[in-house]
Amino acid sequence: MRLFNFEDATGQSRIGALLKDQPTQYIDLCATDLQIPNNLLEVIQSQDLLGRAAKAMSQSDSVKGNIKDILYKLPIEWPGKIVCMGLNYADHAKEGGNARPEYPSFFMRGPSSLTAHASPMIRPRVSDKLDYEAELAFVIGKKIRYATLDNALDCIAGYSIFNDGSLRDYQRKTTQWTIGKNFDKTGGFGPYLVTPDELPPGCHGLNIQSRLNGQVMQNANTKDFLWGVAETIVLITECMTLEPGDLVITGTPAGVGYARNPPVFMKPGDICEIEIESIGILSNTIADE
Repeated sequence: MRLFNFEDATGQSRIGALLKDQPTQYIDLCATDLQIPNNLLEVIQSQDLLGRAAKAMSQSDSVKGNIKDILYKLPIEWPGKIVCMGLNYADHAKEGGNARPEYPSFFMRGPSSLTAHASPMIRPRVSDKLDYEAELAFVIGKKIRYATLDNALDCIAGYSIFNDGSLRDYQRKTTQWTIGKNFDKTGGFGPYLVTPDELPPGCHGLNIQSRLNGQVMQNANTKDFLWGVAETIVLITECMTLEPGDLVITGTPAGVGYARNPPVFMKPGDICEIEIESIGILSNTIADE
């Protein structure tokens, strides 16, 4: 299923499921089955509710709508933790002047840094060096600590798309990246949460691409990860417990703006799209604060 949070024309929060054979149409799960809450995090933690959602999609009397009439919300509106991975593609590490790392670079984002699909990413008034980063994201559905390669993928509720918008000058003010990665509404996230049964294990072998105003900037494949999704979960859970609703971001390939000659940074009016095969397209305009 391709699940998403949205606001309908009356301002009500709902959960939708995209129709495979009609990609402009969705089923309003909350209106079709009144026992399905309007909280996607609650749904992905319950096998009963996921079963009800799947049943609602097959009902002949399901309530349908057109996605052009909705306002997308974040798939997970307030993640407990947002764990981000850096230097997970060798080519991106090289373009940044780094050797192939022996261990990934981890950093955290805060929920206030997120913005939904079709909402603007905000270039703050203190910097004009807002860069794009195409990344695969996944959401945790089951609590896990000390994961193994055999059970790590079992904790994933679904996969999504992330644009790790980065203020490069602030990122380099300190030895840690956190300050450049947490400006308000700089991290595009969505539009869908795609359940694992729709995708290859760990999303291995999916094309990933970023486009700025239609021009391809990054073009890679998740088979090029230095640390795959299962390995990433193993590494993180050596340190911390991952809990339902936590969001993990898996790193970006080569082609980011700051490494180009001359550098390319996003500016107001630009449209940045991140596409991941079999998951969808995350699109955000750029606006000034």
